[in-house]
Amino acid sequence: MITKNMKIEIRTGLEARPVAVLVQIASQYESSIYVEYNNKRVNAKSIMGMMTLGLPAGEEVKVSADGTDEEDAIKGIEDFLEKED
Repeated sequence: MITKNMKIEIRTGLEARPVAVLVQIASQYESSIYVEYNNKRVNAKSIMGMMTLGLPAGEEVKVSADGTDEEDAIKGIEDFLEKED
């Protein structure tokens, strides 16, 4: 299992469209991927779960991945969350 803190650099934060993209990215990987924010942990492959987090720009989240492609999964999520649009 790999866990990494990441800062959300997407200007709008994680509102509907970026959440949908994040879920698509997470779903490409075999690993289980979870996002934690304010003591709430949700499956990154669940659009409804991710929407409940209400993540604004500039916040830091903890992302964890566990599985055969966990390193690639963490890298893919990080590349998306930390890119400035």
